[in-house]
Amino acid sequence: MRTGIQTLTLLCGLLLSGCLSPITLNRAMTAYDQAVTDAISKQLLINIARAHQHQPIHFTGVSNIAATFDFRVSAGATPALTGDASKALMPIFGGSVAENPTISIVPVEGEEFTKRLLTPFPETKFTLLLRQRYDIDLLLRLMAQELRITENGQKIAYRNKPADRIDYEMFRRVVTHLSAIQDQNQLYAEPLVYIRTWTIPANSVTAEGFQSLQNEYLVTYSQKDNTYTLRKQITGRIHITNYDPDTLSPDERARLIDETEEGHLNDVSFDIRPGHVGGEYPLKGDFRLRSFNAILNFLGRSLGEDPEYPVDKDPRTPVVHENPVHTMELLLTDGAPSEADLSIQSHGKYYAVNATGPMARWNREAFQLLYLLFQMTVTEVPRVGVPSITIAK
Repeated sequence: MRTGIQTLTLLCGLLLSGCLSPITLNRAMTAYDQAVTDAISKQLLINIARAHQHQPIHFTGVSNIAATFDFRVSAGATPALTGDASKALMPIFGGSVAENPTISIVPVEGEEFTKRLLTPFPETKFTLLLRQRYDIDLLLRLMAQELRITENGQKIAYRNKPADRIDYEMFRRVVTHLSAIQDQNQLYAEPLVYIRTWTIPANSVTAEGFQSLQNEYLVTYSQKDNTYTLRKQITGRIHITNYDPDTLSPDERARLIDETEEGHLNDVSFDIRPGHVGGEYPLKGDFRLRSFNAILNFLGRSLGEDPEYPVDKDPRTPVVHENPVHTMELLLTDGAPSEADLSIQSHGKYYAVNATGPMARWNREAFQLLYLLFQMTVTEVPRVGVPSITIAK
């Protein structure tokens, strides 16, 4: 009898711990994921508040989460309470779970602070987001420091700063124009490709040199001229256009490649030409992208000393679907906003993203984009040990 109860106890204990393990693991992973996401979101809001109050910004990163779970199963037996069955023993089972998490938090400082927060975003990261079908006006209003347009052979800069009304209104009109072209699915963001050729005398190439050339170029020999023709595909940087770049002549593509290669890595070039959608307002120039720190300062100052305001589209711009006043509308209140998705308290005020009204979707997407941009600044967070969730039975 005792042997049977012991066997049953062992079997039930194993089943009980086996059932609890995956359930606990799922709940733990979900809970930690939610906690880290909320922590980063609140850090973003509190740093906007710091920028608004002209205080230093500061971030910390979770480098490691190790959660150890201790499963304990108890079992016993007791006589049945009534009837003839009282002579038999009834099994009793119990169980408990103890969690012991270890979370490593690392401040973003020193060289990492410089790389993540003070270095302007490169054009490649902007293009990556644009190809995810983000609105180009939202991307540029958040990420661009200034617009640089070529006029009479010279580039004139227009800053994305509401206090500079002429600059800001020009910036907004150009951004809205590109958005209108995107709304009609006629905005291209493609690298410029060009085949460059060189001709050299065959007598000037040694056997070793010829082998090296074949590794780098497509080589053809002309017996008539006793020359080698070298061909190599050159891929330039991304160009935002209202036409298909493949329709350009080789010479035109080569010229545009040379022009864009002269720019900075945080420049996004564009070329809007007549004869295509949006061509009534031809434009040529580039946007200079800013750092994450500059983005936070822009949002923080929009709450006080440098608020954004409505800017109508240019008369030559096609119909646009959206032209919000705010890049990301923020609420600044004395009490906790009841309908906000997320809010923080700082400097005696509550800060939140406005998630109500006709621009609720736009504001949520702007905050989501801000979150993605912060994640895209990650270089390598120092880790303590190996990040893991360990289940101990």
